[in-house]
Amino acid sequence: MASNPVLVVHGGAWAMPDDMVEAHVRGVRNAMAAGWRVLEREGAALDAVEEAVVVMEDDETFDAGRGSFLNRDGKVQLDALIMDGATLRAGGVGCVERLRNPVRAARKILSESPHVYFVAEGAERFAAEHGIELCRNEELVIAREVERLREYQTDAAGHGNDLFAPAISHDTVGAVALDGDGNIAAATSTGGTLNKAPGRLGDSSLIGCGCYADNLSAAASTTGWGEPIMKLVLAKWTADRISAGNLPEWAAQEAMNYLQQRVNGHGGIIVLNAAGQFGIAHNTPRMAWGLKTVAKEEAGVERGAA
Repeated sequence: MASNPVLVVHGGAWAMPDDMVEAHVRGVRNAMAAGWRVLEREGAALDAVEEAVVVMEDDETFDAGRGSFLNRDGKVQLDALIMDGATLRAGGVGCVERLRNPVRAARKILSESPHVYFVAEGAERFAAEHGIELCRNEELVIAREVERLREYQTDAAGHGNDLFAPAISHDTVGAVALDGDGNIAAATSTGGTLNKAPGRLGDSSLIGCGCYADNLSAAASTTGWGEPIMKLVLAKWTADRISAGNLPEWAAQEAMNYLQQRVNGHGGIIVLNAAGQFGIAHNTPRMAWGLKTVAKEEAGVERGAA
């Protein structure tokens, strides 16, 4: 049965300052436009979420692709996952340093490998063997982030656990989509946490944690403090609530309540089922989000819990 397409994107959940709102809203709108171009010509949800995420990886506003936070050694290390709700096939990369668009490599893994996940040099080798051009890590580093890391490390003694505070940017990006054939998909991409230890992997690229899609339940993408989200396998937890009969709007809010109450975590989530019902929620002051259907388009930074 034909479905009306739906696309939902997010660009991070944190205490976003006023002077960054416009860039975030513009970024998610650009991502929606790219994803919608796929859906309106009857393309697959999987292609739509890939294209939407690529736009945000290329936008230095977000903590994904070029412009990402630097790790403790001053390098960009990127993670991404993409998942197809129709087949449960997924592709993920972790701790890659030479890929401009890690979601492109994740998609290649989904489509052309029997495996689900590649990390570090192995992921880069797979990408190169499948036609994805590698770059130097320096090409992903921008002056703003060099200065941000310097300031953080200079004042490290006074930070304590503030590295994970809501005031510290968590600009992970993600998208979920429903296509005209009734299939759903999800993708999530991130540069991780400021000053993270080299080799640290967050929730974004872990199946069921920061990203999940199953036509029988829902597609979900999370953003926020990765460690608590991982402990709860939050994307899959949310999808399971929907398969049990709960509306995505309710399940998204419950996920944020669960994250806060169970492990004192913070972040945001977007979720979409195969009926086109969606949920957008966060327990941070703001989250960059966008929604597009045949009938409407919305984007903003404040919705759901705040």
